[in-house]
Amino acid sequence: MKIVKNVGPKDKKIRLFLAFLFFVLSFLIPGLKVLFLILALVLVITSILGFCGLYAIFGINTSKKS
Repeated sequence: MKIVKNVGPKDKKIRLFLAFLFFVLSFLIPGLKVLFLILALVLVITSILGFCGLYAIFGINTSKKS
């Protein structure tokens, strides 16, 4: 099964920025550290792969290529 990329370049930049933000927040709010680190990791992985499972479920595609 081939993964169809559905995350565009602007979306990737936003995801990486949010991942960085969550990473920083994980140190500022220790009680939610694990949650913020998991969110950051998911955002980095979806950005690198160019595929988001939730986008696939809802039929969203921000990539220029289909």
